[in-house]
Amino acid sequence: MATRITTIAFQGIEAVPVDVQVQMTPGTYRFNIVGLPDKAVGESRERVRAALIASGLALPIKHITVNLAPADLPKEGSHYDLPIALGLMAAMGAIPADMLDRFLVLGELALDGRISHVDGVLPAAIAANARDMGIICPAVCGPEAAWAGEDMEIVAIENLFGLVNHLAGRQMAPRPLPIRALPNAPGPDLADIRGQAVARRALEIAAAGGHNFLCACSAADNG
Repeated sequence: MATRITTIAFQGIEAVPVDVQVQMTPGTYRFNIVGLPDKAVGESRERVRAALIASGLALPIKHITVNLAPADLPKEGSHYDLPIALGLMAAMGAIPADMLDRFLVLGELALDGRISHVDGVLPAAIAANARDMGIICPAVCGPEAAWAGEDMEIVAIENLFGLVNHLAGRQMAPRPLPIRALPNAPGPDLADIRGQAVARRALEIAAAGGHNFLCACSAADNG
């Protein structure tokens, strides 16, 4: 029987639900991830295995198959680590499988079991809220997820061990609050930018003369 965890794949800013299916069958140890995973998703095998060991669990000597459905949708990014890990833990009986039915899960795992920051938590939380689900995400991303809705359940945890304790009801983590900008907080300063001399000069001239400014940026221009 396969365990199922819900996560997402990103198509632009749209969050598309992905079903993480985990199955363990008798046989020699193998750990396969299928469903059009990219290199970052394929490498999650080692991150997940090390994080589970650091949290006091070891993968059994079995044939492990992780299917990311729908299988024809490309899967990119490291945020699949946490749903894969929870699917494995549910398959091993370390956590109740039905406990995760109401959550959408995303997060990258460090080798010591910490749950690291991932991008796209806000659109993921909005998608979860639209489906009347809660979200499990890294602690550092909790305030971002909190903007998706005041009533949705948000579990933002720093490490895998703490997440297990929360799900078991032994040590509950508080719901994060959205971070609001302080009224007198200083804004961005051009003095903090290194390089981009031509772009900085153009901004300074436009600001000094009170001119309009049209800017088209790409990810490669950030700096």
